[in-house]
Amino acid sequence: MTLDWAGCTNQRDVGGLRTVPGGRIRAGALLRSDRLDRLPPATVQAIRAGAIGRIVDLRWSWECAEHPSPFAADEVYRHVPMLDDVLDYEPPPDSYGPMLDHCQRRIGTAFRAVAEAPPGCVVVHCHAGKDRTGVLVALLLGVLEVEPDGIVADYARSDGCPAQTMRNTLAHLEHRYGGIVPYLRETGVDAESFRAVRQRLLA
Repeated sequence: MTLDWAGCTNQRDVGGLRTVPGGRIRAGALLRSDRLDRLPPATVQAIRAGAIGRIVDLRWSWECAEHPSPFAADEVYRHVPMLDDVLDYEPPPDSYGPMLDHCQRRIGTAFRAVAEAPPGCVVVHCHAGKDRTGVLVALLLGVLEVEPDGIVADYARSDGCPAQTMRNTLAHLEHRYGGIVPYLRETGVDAESFRAVRQRLLA
């Protein structure tokens, strides 16, 4: 996806990552980013012209109010807060395990927002494009059968995201739920959503 992302500090195309069966993530199918209110006007217009099929905003409502998305009133936009308004756990510095355990319903909704998107590229973002975005992208890549090392490497490309944090998170998913797909089933994701994600994101 060739767009001018000046103003964003942590955006990239996830395309090109290899999967265990030998496939690749399709270029231009899934973009991850930090908040979009700093995008240049030309990029906003290009997105409105049809370059993007869906924008999934994972931020809290108060973050959206403080830094409104330029797409908030557009058909492509979906506000899908991935964290509860009040967290009932203390986020550790080295794992997203508690986020996965305590926010299952919201995480399942965010996954389905990608699966149910209309044709076109999907943009997933939160405030900094690291934690919430990193977790959702990791889950998507796991469903696509990207190797754990590939999931970790993509996460660690963001500044301030130690690889060990994602390794610990993937280990938590494996030990507590039996892996990413069983975890997502617990959140309410069904077979049709898994199929849709694979169809839209795999080359």
